Amino acid sequence: MTSPDSMTVFDRALVRRRRDRAVAEFTDHAFLFEEIADRLADRLEDVIRPFPLALDVGCHDGAMGRILKGRKGIERLVACDLSPDFARAAGGPGNPTVAADEEFLPFAPGSFDLVVSNLSLHWVNDLPGALVQIRQALKPDGFFCASMLGGQTLAELRRCLFEAEMEVSGGVSPRVSPFAEIKDAGGLLQRAGFALPVVDSDVITVTYSDAFALMRELRGMGETNAVLARRKVPATRSMLFDAAQRYARLYAEPDGRIPVTFEVLYLAGWSPHESQQQPLKPGSGQIPLGDALKGKGLH
Repeated sequence: MTSPDSMTVFDRALVRRRRDRAVAEFTDHAFLFEEIADRLADRLEDVIRPFPLALDVGCHDGAMGRILKGRKGIERLVACDLSPDFARAAGGPGNPTVAADEEFLPFAPGSFDLVVSNLSLHWVNDLPGALVQIRQALKPDGFFCASMLGGQTLAELRRCLFEAEMEVSGGVSPRVSPFAEIKDAGGLLQRAGFALPVVDSDVITVTYSDAFALMRELRGMGETNAVLARRKVPATRSMLFDAAQRYARLYAEPDGRIPVTFEVLYLAGWSPHESQQQPLKPGSGQIPLGDALKGKGLH
């Protein structure tokens, strides 16, 4: 499914290949996925109901499934990932896995009580269409809870690569993938047909010894640039060294380590059901607006 206003930003085949490449040593670089999976699971604890059949979209190595095991009444969790190698890595007894693209989910409508997604949807080209498919895969009154990287992510690296490439080559190309802004996420949930949508964010700062250590980490996470408009030739050695020096000069802390920003957006919403709280129809209020404003001392 492709929505009418979707854009092709990412090379999805390249995203898949980079995830496949990351599988072998992913546990050495998975701290962010594990931390956010834990935060997502904590948010689910606020929802007072069981979810017997759950789906993990973009499961990577299965961190979400491991943390949810034995929680929230989940009896079976299906994990899917764009990378067949990650899908296999996430498998476990009683928990089937599927190699599937988030943009073309192979699940029947009304299949799941819960859909979760941990740090995967920021690589989707047709995010509105993917959210519609997730909502359709939910049973009525099913719950969706997800995390994805937001617009402040890697802001320091983005600036330094931009300035270094301009200095070295006199022009620029996308070196860091774009990320969604929090102000847009709630609207996307509403457009996809979710009821009672909620969006909030965290900013997590991690430090590294230098910019090259950060770049190695991103490669190990399978999170390096896959924008179609990127230059197809690798960055030059001189440009990378220039960017690393800028990073240290502009941002290094007193101990010499560099800070790295990860903004994480959290999205939640329900598949519509008649039992859910509904907004009042316009004109159905029992108290005239003028009287209500007077009561608040705002007249």
